[in-house]
Amino acid sequence: MYTDFKSYGYESDKYCHRQYFGKEKHTDMFLTITTWQSVFKNSKEFFEQFDFVLGDEAHQFKAKSLTKILSGCSEAKYRIGTTGTLDNTQTHQLVLEGLFGPVYKATTTSELIERGQLADFNIKCLILKYPETICKTAKEWDYNTEIDYIVQNKSRNDFIRNLSLSLNGNSLILFQFVEKHGKDLYTNIKERAKNRRVFFVFGGTDVEVRESVRAITEKEKDAIIVASYGTFSHGVNIRNLHNIIFASPSKSRIRNLQSIGRGLRIGNNKNGATLFDIVDDFRISKFANYTLKHFIERVKIYDEEKFNYKFYNIELRNEHNA
Repeated sequence: MYTDFKSYGYESDKYCHRQYFGKEKHTDMFLTITTWQSVFKNSKEFFEQFDFVLGDEAHQFKAKSLTKILSGCSEAKYRIGTTGTLDNTQTHQLVLEGLFGPVYKATTTSELIERGQLADFNIKCLILKYPETICKTAKEWDYNTEIDYIVQNKSRNDFIRNLSLSLNGNSLILFQFVEKHGKDLYTNIKERAKNRRVFFVFGGTDVEVRESVRAITEKEKDAIIVASYGTFSHGVNIRNLHNIIFASPSKSRIRNLQSIGRGLRIGNNKNGATLFDIVDDFRISKFANYTLKHFIERVKIYDEEKFNYKFYNIELRNEHNA
C-alpha cells in the first residue's frame, strides 16, 4: 500500500509511517500503515490517538484480534472498511456493521469488467479424472487423507508444472501447504523453467522480498510465482498478471474471490486473464469425493459473479507412468 500510494503521486516517505516488526510504533507522521499483527497487542492509549480508521480487506475483521483494534479506536470519528468479498453469512455481516456501519455495495466484478475497469476474465476448469483403482480406494478416505494424496501426487504436480510452463505471460500458482506441496512444486517447476524466472513466496518470506517479487513481476513477461494462499491471495496488487492456477482445492468464498482478484488488475501488456481451476475427480458409481464437492461450491460462486467458465476433462495417468 505504501508503494501504491507513492505510485499515485502521494509523498509516502513524508507522510506515511509503516509499522511492522522491528519498526518504532510512535510517530508524528500523518498516516500510519500497518498490519493487524503488528498493533493488536498495543495499549488503549495507542489506539485512541487515531481520528480516522480505514480497514482494508474488511472481511477479515470478524477475527477477535481485529475486533479489538476497531473497538480500541474509540476516538475515531470516521471508520471505513473496504473489501471485494463478503462470505454471504448474516453473522459475518452483522459483525462488520457493528465495527464500520451499514454495508454499501458500490458495484460488482462483472460490471467493472464490462466498463473496462477490470481485465477480461475467463475460467478453465480442468477436471482431472483419476484411475479406477485409485477411485475405489478414495471411497475409504477421510478429508485429510484425500488432501494429502492430492497435494503429494506426482502426476498431478507434474501436470501443474507442465501447464505453468506452457502458458504465455506471467503466472501465479497458489497452494495451501508449504512443506508438503509448495516447496516441491516450486522445485519441480524451477528445474524445468530454463530461462524463465520462478519465485517462491510463503509466510516465512520477508515482507521486503515479497514486495520485490511483485515489482520484478511487473516488468517481466513470462515469470512464474509459486505462492501460498495466505501471502498472495489478497492484498497484493500485480497488474501484469495473465494466469492464475489453483493448485490446492478450496471451497472458501472469500479465498477464491480474493485469489481471482489478483488477475483482474489492468496492465499495459495485458488484454485479459485466465484462471485454471484444478479439479480432482475420484467419482465412481454414486460416490463423489470431498474436493469435487468443493469444486461444485466454487462453480456456484462463478455463477453468482457471472464469470465465464468451461469444463475440460483430463485423464490423469498413474504416478509410475508419469
